[in-house]
Parts: sequence; C-alpha cells; structure tokens
Amino acid sequence: MRPWSRALALAVGMGCGLPAVADPVSLQGLTFSDELGGMRIVEARGRGSLDDPFVLVEDITSDGPAILTIRGMTHRFGNRIRSHHEVGFALIKVVRNRTTQPWSMFNLELREFLDYHSPFGDGLSFGQASDAGRPFRSDRFAESVETREPYDGVQFVDGLVAPGESATVSVVVTDTTPRWEFFLLQTQDSPLAGREPAEAPLRGQRRPGGAPYG
Repeated sequence: MRPWSRALALAVGMGCGLPAVADPVSLQGLTFSDELGGMRIVEARGRGSLDDPFVLVEDITSDGPAILTIRGMTHRFGNRIRSHHEVGFALIKVVRNRTTQPWSMFNLELREFLDYHSPFGDGLSFGQASDAGRPFRSDRFAESVETREPYDGVQFVDGLVAPGESATVSVVVTDTTPRWEFFLLQTQDSPLAGREPAEAPLRGQRRPGGAPYG
C-alpha cells in the first residue's frame, strides 16, 4: 500500500469518536480556523507531506458554505509535496455530515480573498500542472473533477453521504506567490434540491476581524 493510501485509510479511521480540540489549530507553522462558520474543527494532525499529510476532521453543520481559514503560508513553510510550486502541502479532510440533508456532491474551492474567486494568475491552486498527490481521492465519492478557470475548485461526485455519516477526501494545495491568509470554501449538494456552489459567503457570516458580509 502506498504511503498516501495508508494515510487516507488512517484518516477514515479517525473520523469517529475523537475529542474536540481548541480552535484555531496549528500544525507545522500553519493555523487552521473555523471562525467563519458552517463547520467545526474536531481533530488535526500531520506534517503536510505526501507520506504524512495534514488530516483535518471537521463537523459540517450548515447547508451553506463551510469556510476554513488558513494562515501562515510563507516561503519559509516550503513545499512538502515536491512539486514545482514555491509552497505546497497535502491535505486529507474527514468531513462529517451534521446537517439534515444527504450530500450527493462535495465541493472545495480555494480563494485568496473571501469575496472573489481565485483566478489562474494568483498562483493559488490545487497543485495545478503537477502530478503530486493525484488522483484526488475519496472513500465515498467515486470521481473527482478539477476546475482551473474561472476559479480553483475540486468537485467530488458519484456518491452519497447521509446525515450522521462522514466522507474522506484528499487534495494538495499549492501557491507560487504565497499569501499569508487564504480560504477553503466547502459546499455540498443534496440530491433532493441541487444547489450551485456559492458565489460568496452567506449574509450574516463575518469577515476576519468581525465585520459582517452583506
């Protein structure tokens, strides 16, 4: 079994019965925060390499965007996945469905600025133009589809996660011009009422520092 596959299998086992940890969570110089809502970080571990990826266990509590804030990405952090990008890390997410709707799709989108999509030119991506960490995998979704323009996204499809169940997904995150703070938006689609990925955070969610959107 490849190291990446072993890590994914371990992450699946971590998805149940773990104690909550304080927020924010710091790993290897990066800080992961659930301060913008829609989710709660339950557990975190790892070093960000392909052999020992960051593993985040999260309770998704909202049908709207669940927003993970990531801080501390600098040149000093380096590239842990050995791609050509200036910085990069491997990430496994165990997402637990704490909503009342089943998920037929799980979407990830990277943004440097919360109000705007991340275009090709900003350097932030899911390891664009690299084979590191691919193919992106999930234990509950059979396929993944990567979008590179007009935004950086990965869509996991062909599966179902009922309320109370969990899904594990694996990706890599890279940047050629690292920004200290960026965001990972997570949305889900229900087979009962499909929704387009959100263009912006829901009204009532707050910017870093406390000011509301909308």
